[in-house]
Amino acid sequence: MLSLFKTKPKLAELIPNGYVDIHSHALPGIDDGAKNMQDSDFLLTSMSSLGFSKVITTPHTMGNVWSNTSETINNALNDVKVNLSSISEKVKLEAASEYFLDEKLMELVQQSKLLPLKENYILVEMSYLNAPMQLYDFLFELQLKGYQLILAHPERYSFFHNRKKEYDKLKKAGCMFQLNLLATVGYYGKDVALVSDYLMKEGMYDFVGSDIHHQKHLQSFGGKIIVSQQKVLQQLLENNKFFK
Repeated sequence: MLSLFKTKPKLAELIPNGYVDIHSHALPGIDDGAKNMQDSDFLLTSMSSLGFSKVITTPHTMGNVWSNTSETINNALNDVKVNLSSISEKVKLEAASEYFLDEKLMELVQQSKLLPLKENYILVEMSYLNAPMQLYDFLFELQLKGYQLILAHPERYSFFHNRKKEYDKLKKAGCMFQLNLLATVGYYGKDVALVSDYLMKEGMYDFVGSDIHHQKHLQSFGGKIIVSQQKVLQQLLENNKFFK
């Protein structure tokens, strides 16, 4: 049960030493995150100040909206490393992608290798409006290609909130779950916070991510957590060292 009144720590206070973030949008001008190099500098410097030791930033790859490729993402990463050389002294910076589950991704995976977080681990997402009709076909096909799937922010898919058995089905289908940290402070609303608390209690999450896009997201790390599963949250933060 959520607690809005008992004293809870601020989210920023729970970030452990050596924290590795696996979901953010800090590369300039290639999705809805950092708009330019100045934004990238601000976001990455702020993430370092929060205690992030490594950032695997994950720009969207989404059909005709953000038609990123391994090349566009790596070019943006290299631009940041060249233009913001001081960043590499503060935080280790790598790049992968957050892949939208649709037919375009199925075409892409046939044509080329995807950008993983590590080894064969890839970050995937779906629409906030509804799950794709071929969801489990997509998951199966990606796994046939040798990928281990990490589903970004399952707590934010409101169409599953009253169909919680779907979460079990996704886990049985081979999906690992990544919690958005800001869900724990109520950033996306009470319903999302409640579902994140439920999924933590049920032991369904494997990793966490900041999903930082802009300054408001960073400011929200100063908010107090409202979920009850603080110990689980702390363990999930430690789990991310797998990507060190």
